[in-house]
Amino acid sequence: MITDPYPDCAELRRQPVAPADINRLFGVADAAMANLPDIYAVMTFDVAQEVLRDEKRFSSAVYAGITGPVMGRTILEMDQPEHHTYRSLLQQAFSRRAMQRWEGQLVISIVDELIDEFADAGRAELVSQLTFPFPVNVIAGLLGLPRTDRPQFHRWAADLIAVTEDFDRALAASTALRDYLLDFVALRRRTPGDDLISVLAHASHEGQRLTDEEILAFCRLLLPAGAETTFRSSGNLLFGLLTHTDQLDAVHGDRRLLPQAIEEGLRWECPLLTVVRLVMEDTTLGGVDVPAGAVLIVHLGSANHDERRWDHPERFDIFRPQLPHLAFAAGAHVCLGMHLARMESRVAINRLLDRLPGLRLDPDVDPPAITGTSMRAPTALPVLW
Repeated sequence: MITDPYPDCAELRRQPVAPADINRLFGVADAAMANLPDIYAVMTFDVAQEVLRDEKRFSSAVYAGITGPVMGRTILEMDQPEHHTYRSLLQQAFSRRAMQRWEGQLVISIVDELIDEFADAGRAELVSQLTFPFPVNVIAGLLGLPRTDRPQFHRWAADLIAVTEDFDRALAASTALRDYLLDFVALRRRTPGDDLISVLAHASHEGQRLTDEEILAFCRLLLPAGAETTFRSSGNLLFGLLTHTDQLDAVHGDRRLLPQAIEEGLRWECPLLTVVRLVMEDTTLGGVDVPAGAVLIVHLGSANHDERRWDHPERFDIFRPQLPHLAFAAGAHVCLGMHLARMESRVAINRLLDRLPGLRLDPDVDPPAITGTSMRAPTALPVLW
């Protein structure tokens, strides 16, 4: 298990673009990649941003073979002009007004219900008891699913999220979710409500509407793209604050610091370390000639630790000057749900600090650690208050 990939990333940043050392990046034997195209790693902030902002040279179509078999055809694999049309339809579900309604009517109550279950105990394990279940509950609420169905929805979500561990199980969960959600799409087309499925079922852009399969694919994508990344980013931020008690105390005393703490948590330990792009034409990138057909691994985590942009980037410091990061990627494919993710983290941290005075790591349990080479999060956060 690679607990901390960032020392190797610092070495690899000496070459902004280079043939990817798969074993060094992910702990995967190079032989396992023998039948794939040329693969290059993009490690620095400036070059990563160049790739993410240039859809002409660097295509997202590579995701068709990565997420397509489980999720169906989603926005991840679309290039322009199709991507613009599809995103314009999806964005209608993520309006500022909807965000305010979700926070007041859904997210706060879900977080409070979970905290209610352990608030009187004086101790908890925050990953299993809060940061993992609450984003899945939020998505179930956004979709307008009955509360009685949520346990089954959670099981499907967990299986789908674990796609890299058991592909067949994830595929079965994806099929079950599709069949389950299809009835809700039909119902919301006939009788719309204020849930996300209703918005998607009636969204229109320049005369185009989403098909049932497009809605179902997006709903399935919400689980790994929304629930998993939010649980990881919330856990990473909590880890940063709990292991830097002076900064935790500062946020507790002045909640106006919370937005910058969230951004620093995302920069310092972004939940998803890499995205991929397909090179569409022979090009030069970071001073390196890269052939058409090559695959680029854009290392968001390394880009967010680029010492050319941030002083002492390995440090968690909510007081550092605020600069845009790449935790949500950039360009046309910047994360559609980034404002929702930020809001969920803000609500979770605020409610924990409001309700659990003296929140701190449990000294009698092994210290937690953030782990992972492609997705990062602590496996446990044992706390007292």
